[in-house]
Amino acid sequence: MSETDKLQILEVARKAIHTEMLALRRMEETLGDEFATAVELILACRGKCIVTGMGKSGLVGRKIAATLASTGTPSFFLHPGEAFHGDLGMISPDDVIVALSYSGETDEILKIVPFIHTNGNKLISMTGNPESALAKHSDVHLDVGVKEEACILHLAPTTSTTAQIAMGDALAVSLMRMRSFTSVDFARLHPGGSLGRRLLMTVGNVMRSHDLPVVAPDCPATEMIHAISKGGLGLIVVCDGNRIEGIVTDGDVRRAMEQRRADFFGIVASDIATPHPKTIAASEKLIEAEKMMTRNKVTSLLVTDDAGKLQGVIQIYDIKL
Repeated sequence: MSETDKLQILEVARKAIHTEMLALRRMEETLGDEFATAVELILACRGKCIVTGMGKSGLVGRKIAATLASTGTPSFFLHPGEAFHGDLGMISPDDVIVALSYSGETDEILKIVPFIHTNGNKLISMTGNPESALAKHSDVHLDVGVKEEACILHLAPTTSTTAQIAMGDALAVSLMRMRSFTSVDFARLHPGGSLGRRLLMTVGNVMRSHDLPVVAPDCPATEMIHAISKGGLGLIVVCDGNRIEGIVTDGDVRRAMEQRRADFFGIVASDIATPHPKTIAASEKLIEAEKMMTRNKVTSLLVTDDAGKLQGVIQIYDIKL
């Protein structure tokens, strides 16, 4: 590829991004009371928020429904064609409908509008034409009109679908704020995600509790090296009976070897152990363990019971799997 080709590609790409950016800026400036009313309708809904749309608008609608469902607003996507052939039974009178059609004249959507009204549902439309049939037959209309598509032919839905996605995201985050939706709520709906894992799982769920690398205070250097290697944690715990005396990391051993070369093999664990290591209870959430490690600039915590007895070890790698 020539340099000229690369420059042309970048020019077209930047123009596309700029075109979409201008459209979003216009939408930000024109957003008004209709949007607040749409949020109020969804908040007051005792059923689900059902999103529908055809073609590219349908693909955006699926994304909006998924975002709503994952942020505290029960929602699902309903294909308007399937709805007209039997799936209208999925709509209960307590549901609110969000219909996406940039033209506002999509036949498959207009065909189900009479049912929506006779069924007693509220209809929120998202179109680029406030004078369209769909907009006029809606309880609330959200204007996602754009001046031009980013497509070089000004035909393929590009800027318009970006505007629809942005409007859907704006609805979702506004509803989150009104519902006081928290990170804990988010974690409950995403238990398999990284955040859900850290917020819901406890230290006891992931800590290492078997074959812990524990040595006595008088453990000699050669045995310390062996215990650190065998333990696989990069550290050993120095205990006098049930009392934790400190920890020795592989870094402590390396520094001791450099600083005390002549008498290194004469030292014992208590000579180089770091006293009063940071500890945490097994019942604490992983997010608290992560905060403690960050605050204290460590990568490992000892897990202890109420009496201070060692129960396990948790490391940052256990949290960020």
